[in-house]
Amino acid sequence: MQNTCVIGIDIGGTTTSFALVDRSGGVLGEATLATHAEQPAHILVDRLCAAVATLHAALPPHTIIAGIGIGAPNACYQRGTVENPPNLNWGASTNLVALFRQRYDLPTAITNDANAAALGELLFGGARGMEHALVITLGTGLGSGIIVNGTLLYGAGGSAGELGHTTVAPDGRSCACGKRGCLETYVSATGLCRTACELLAQRREPSPLRDLSFNTLTSKQVYEAACGGDVIALEAFDITARILGMKLADAVAHTAPEAIFLSGGLAAAGDLLIEPARRYMEEFLFTAYKGTIKLCRSELPEGNGAVLGAAALAWHEVDMTAR
Repeated sequence: MQNTCVIGIDIGGTTTSFALVDRSGGVLGEATLATHAEQPAHILVDRLCAAVATLHAALPPHTIIAGIGIGAPNACYQRGTVENPPNLNWGASTNLVALFRQRYDLPTAITNDANAAALGELLFGGARGMEHALVITLGTGLGSGIIVNGTLLYGAGGSAGELGHTTVAPDGRSCACGKRGCLETYVSATGLCRTACELLAQRREPSPLRDLSFNTLTSKQVYEAACGGDVIALEAFDITARILGMKLADAVAHTAPEAIFLSGGLAAAGDLLIEPARRYMEEFLFTAYKGTIKLCRSELPEGNGAVLGAAALAWHEVDMTAR
């Protein structure tokens, strides 16, 4: 009897993770390797294919691979490309799907990590059975994936859902994208640290955070200080939650989801962030939506949510090809 799985790949600037995942989201085998961002993309693809072959060989006989899904920064689903990726020395545009298709005659697709997370939530996580959902990834930046009518929204150019680059303050913080005042400069691990540092400069209360420099301060340290009752850290979380709640209320007005799922490192702060964000979202919601939108943490397993998202993309492509 044949077992069928897909390859889910999550490419980061430092580490690339991959797994063989079955239809129910079960991980049959997984591994990581160093990305070596300074090397051309085709070298990474060669190394990945060799590592996948080793992983595949360890599975029971007759286990077949049906498709490949890839999550990567600045990826375009329609073109199969990674374009001007941060932290990867790949140039302006690399057709990663074509590189994999040279080695595997399988349905293959790529998207950005936030879109992959949304697909993972839809297929394997808390959004199963939902037609409309929003997934927000809170890490170094803020990514988002929008599910509409049970399908991921890509938009005309393939880049719909960039909520992290909607504007909070037109003359606000400088963003790596070149704009000012982007949401991710306030609501992200980096944004939380920037808020804490601003409060430390404005306020005089004692805080363990005063012993840390801006360049070394981490969101985990702010979290630990907040758990210890530090007023500066607690206010930093409250400010972050208020901005997040306000912008989620805007997103609800545009997309009317059944639920919003938060994932990523900052979402691990739990009730320090999610409960006040839920309260502020309700405050800013258009009356028709009040009390109808769930806001909760991702239900994908911590640690391999990105890989499961990429695998969900692969299963989507397998199903599309079979139609």
